[in-house]
Amino acid sequence: MLVINNIKDLQKWRLEQCNKTVGFVPTMGYLHDGHMYLVKKAKQYTDLAVVSIFVNPLQFGANEDLDNYPKNLENDINICKSHGVDLIFAPSANEIYSNGYPPKTTVHIELLGNHLCGATRKGHFDGVCTVVTKLFNLVKPNMAFFGQKDIQQLRIIETMVKELNMLIDIIPCTTQRTHDGLALSSRNSYLSVSEEKSALIVPKVLNHLVSLIKQGETDTNTLITDGINLISKTHSAKADYLEIVDYNTLQPVNTVNGKIIIATAVFIGNTRLIDNIIWGD
Repeated sequence: MLVINNIKDLQKWRLEQCNKTVGFVPTMGYLHDGHMYLVKKAKQYTDLAVVSIFVNPLQFGANEDLDNYPKNLENDINICKSHGVDLIFAPSANEIYSNGYPPKTTVHIELLGNHLCGATRKGHFDGVCTVVTKLFNLVKPNMAFFGQKDIQQLRIIETMVKELNMLIDIIPCTTQRTHDGLALSSRNSYLSVSEEKSALIVPKVLNHLVSLIKQGETDTNTLITDGINLISKTHSAKADYLEIVDYNTLQPVNTVNGKIIIATAVFIGNTRLIDNIIWGD
């Protein structure tokens, strides 16, 4: 397994592998089983599995956890090696933004970033789209693998690739969870033992709303109110948002009809966790 830190060496490596297909898993590091599930899929569908490890400052806003975001590159390298990753690209911010920071050129997606995480994290998805575009241009993957836990990010990346005619297949991958249902996330490491128990409200509220839909409830205001009340009764939990949106447009809907996403972000203490369920056809 190779570990490359600079663009020049990455480009040289990619030219040497021009006859092989590449599966790409972009990450911010502090890797866990959810990331390795994406690697497993990359190895299943392509010749070479590439993982990037880069905490992108452009997608963090003021008062967010950029400086404290968990990092352990040595452990990440060992995990990747044990799972058969072929190459890790782990650049510095100065390497990625070598032409100056903040960059003069960014990528912006209309509409899809207006709600859910985009409502409270202004500029976040511009930062995501910009760095993912840069990484796609550098790695030149045939396929890129993204988890459905970050469903808004996934839908935005899918739209960006389609509208900018990028020759990359985006492969959505099922959210990986603990045995009790909590979505795997690097930010779970922030949680205390008691907060881990409180965090189970996140998948619980989503499953609760699905059960109400199965019982015939289709009014989204009623569903959301019920869910917010459930979160508010949980120790250390505070809802950032709970929304029901159209799968394609990510815009809020008034009734459950067609393919929708029930998505939430919940603060457990100071830790913000996101999760979602896709419902319908």
